[in-house]
Order: sequence, then structure tokens, then C-alpha cells
Amino acid sequence: MVKVGLIGGTGLEKLNILEKVDELNVETPYGNPSSSFYHGTSGKFELFILSRHGRDHTITPTNVNNRGNIHALKKMGCQYIFATTACGSLREEIKRGDLVIPDQFIDFTKFRINTFFDHFESGQPVHTPMADPFSDNLRNVLTKACIELGLSFHSNGTVVTIEGPRFSTRTESKMFRLLGADIINMSIAPEACLANEAGIPYAVIALSTDYDSWKHDEEPVTWENVLQVFNENVRHVTNLLVHILQTDKTL
Repeated sequence: MVKVGLIGGTGLEKLNILEKVDELNVETPYGNPSSSFYHGTSGKFELFILSRHGRDHTITPTNVNNRGNIHALKKMGCQYIFATTACGSLREEIKRGDLVIPDQFIDFTKFRINTFFDHFESGQPVHTPMADPFSDNLRNVLTKACIELGLSFHSNGTVVTIEGPRFSTRTESKMFRLLGADIINMSIAPEACLANEAGIPYAVIALSTDYDSWKHDEEPVTWENVLQVFNENVRHVTNLLVHILQTDKTL
């Protein structure tokens, strides 16, 4: 069976798409992952589902143990990782409820550990290529599924990851637009770095919930509004994942 890791973000902590479910706890050299793993099968896939912020969303973005999470998925033999996240839109054309499949990131975090290499072995430095941090193969799978389901989506985009947990000021939000970012969140860049270091193809389904703080004709983003829009549209993300697991022949 093809082993796939699913990292659930906001609103997907209790994603329930498995058959023959059991629960796994995995130890890593980097500490405990964010949660136990729901483990089971769906079609030809063996799945390992992790809640990035914990089952009850108690872990702040800065304190997510990304190294433990990715190491655990590697340890269990996952060949691919799909991640989900809520995001803010930095572009007029990316509407609330739209899905975005990013192909680039800007890492604007300050306090995350985004590498497995605390030191190098003598004479063996490791500098992981990161020009294209998201798997083209997985992104194509997601794009094909979005088209087949008739979803409103954007097949590429740059995500800027900020430290959080606060939202951006208006000037910061405008700066990120000038830097070329299309969407903004607090999770993806460090996670993508580590997945690449681990050699696991990684792709993201981002659900736009708000316009951050740059639009003066919109109320600035609030957590309550993020949850409202996400809960109204989370079925699109779930349906997309289920569709891939039931129909995809390329993984």
C-alpha cells in the first residue's frame, strides 16, 4: 500500500475518512509530535493523520513541533505528505472559500526550527535545495481533483508564513503583497523545509478565509471570522482529499 501522511490544520483536527482506524503514538529524537496519529486505510492508501495544533487546537503556531511531526511521518514510512491550512488572501482574485495550491513560500518566521541539522558531521555540510519546495506531482494531483470536483481554486501561488499568533498590521500586510506573496499563514514554510530535508514529497491545500489586513473596504481579519469561513467551506477540502484517495491512480 502507498503510505500517505495527512497533516490537518485549522478545522481539520478530527478529519474522519479512514477505514479500520487505530491510534498510534510515535516517539522521535525531537520530542513528541503534535498529536497521536489516526491510522487506517482508504482504497489503496495507508494513511497517517496528524493534528498540527493538537486535537483540541491547543498548540500555538510557534510551538508546533514540526521536526517531531515530519520525523514521525518519515519513521512510519510515509511516501507523500498532504497538508491543509487556513490562509489569508493577499490578492483580490483569491476569494473567501477559494482553495490555493501554493508552489512557493516566503519564510517570515523568527523562532521556528526549520532544519533537522543542529550541526554537521565533520566535512559533510548539508544544504538542501529549496528552489521548488512543493512537489509538482502532488500539486498536479490536487489540481486535477479540483477540476474534476468543480471547485474554485488557484493552481499556484506564493504563501508567506509569519510567526503569529497575532495577525498582520495593515503595513505588514501591504509589504507582503509587495514582496510577491499571494496568501499568508502561520504554518507552512517551516513544515515544507523539513519535509524537503526528509526527502518526502509535500504539497498543501490552503483554504482562503479572509483578506488579512490590507483591504480598507473590508474588516481586518479576526479569529472568529476565520473559523466561520473555514467551517462553511471545510467540506471542499475534505471532499478533495477523499476524491484523491478514491480515484487517483498516479501516486
